[in-house]
Amino acid sequence: MDAGTLVAAFAVGVLGGVHCLGMCGGIVGAISLSHGAGAAPSWPRLLAYNLGRMTSYVVAGALAGLLGAVLLGGLPQGQRVLELLAAVFLVLLGLYLAGWWPVLARLERVGGRIWRRIEPLGRRFIPVRHAGQAFVVGGIWGWLPCGLVYSVFVWTLSAGSATGGALLMAAFALGTLPNLMLMGIFAARLARIVRNDWLRKGAGTLLIAYGLWRLAGALY
Repeated sequence: MDAGTLVAAFAVGVLGGVHCLGMCGGIVGAISLSHGAGAAPSWPRLLAYNLGRMTSYVVAGALAGLLGAVLLGGLPQGQRVLELLAAVFLVLLGLYLAGWWPVLARLERVGGRIWRRIEPLGRRFIPVRHAGQAFVVGGIWGWLPCGLVYSVFVWTLSAGSATGGALLMAAFALGTLPNLMLMGIFAARLARIVRNDWLRKGAGTLLIAYGLWRLAGALY
């Protein structure tokens, strides 16, 4: 797993932060505002929630990386296929972040039926009163149907190993952390930054360029 890919995954997480607030903001707000007898302060619960969420991402990434290695790694041109897959998804993620072609949002439909079965499990731990409950809720909510997360998840198929897939998803998860940890005044300021049209288009363009460079390398 090269550094450029990890940096790209982290950037996708940071710049997709507004989308993350929309998808997970409700549960994060509920955890922050949960009070009452025996309720722990909000910061430990928020941190535990995000650790649980990030853990689910890393586990999913490891599984996807292993699956990609098993399915494609043994082929005569398996490594080239993995490189091509990674390059294509970098281009698609760049188009998604720039707002030019949100085709990856359609991936949310894939997990919708499964999520309807998983989501009630998380509600059993709400209201969240301590960090242990928050970690479990985060681990469950990490599987929430989200086009951005699912796109990076499919991208990890190209990682070539369970370790590579886990690292890629960990880099993405770290990028999503600031928005979800700093909800409120700081998150509002950060949201204004990542909503900036020129910034998003610029970052999307860089991802597309990096993807095309990787694509050229895989083809030639």
